[in-house]
Amino acid sequence: MAQTNTLLEEKTLQTKTKPSDSELVTAFQRGDIVGFNELVRRYQEKVYWIARRIVIDHDDADDVTQDVFVKVYGALKNFRQESEFYTWIYRITTNISLNHIRGKKVKQFFRIDDESEDAQAIEIKDESSLPDAMLEQKEMKTMIEKAVEKLPKQQKLVFIMRYYDELSYDEISKQLKISIGGLKANYFHALKKIQKYLEYAMQ
Repeated sequence: MAQTNTLLEEKTLQTKTKPSDSELVTAFQRGDIVGFNELVRRYQEKVYWIARRIVIDHDDADDVTQDVFVKVYGALKNFRQESEFYTWIYRITTNISLNHIRGKKVKQFFRIDDESEDAQAIEIKDESSLPDAMLEQKEMKTMIEKAVEKLPKQQKLVFIMRYYDELSYDEISKQLKISIGGLKANYFHALKKIQKYLEYAMQ
């Protein structure tokens, strides 16, 4: 017997365009499991890396990713699409990641990409004085990790969302229920504390 395509698959074949997140959500809410499967395929890696930046450990990030999509599967039928799907799943991932950390009572770490503008702002300014540039980069990353470890939880979370995930202050504000002014203050204080720690550590 020939396999019958779902309405979502038929539309994709006819238009040769990928359905939007909203269309996938609507398809799932109408009983088409293909909608959910495509959302998993589309966002599984993104969810993993959001979790990985918070929980650090690969296995923990895998566990969080699975928990996220279990949560999404159960809640998606009631998702009213008042926000973007990515914003919604980002919030779920963040909450589950933080709960995972609280449950295990482990310290949070995350790495900073040295090629970004914010990282450059806290790097050593005179690299010509370094005896070994590659070694110095590794040492710098280690010091930055230690600095970030000492940040208050809210400053750390705001820093991750703004710096790594490149979310706008408006998007972060909607997720954390914090004013944009408060977010900017958190981000600024996080950077200043990292800078101060590095200056002290390099004396």
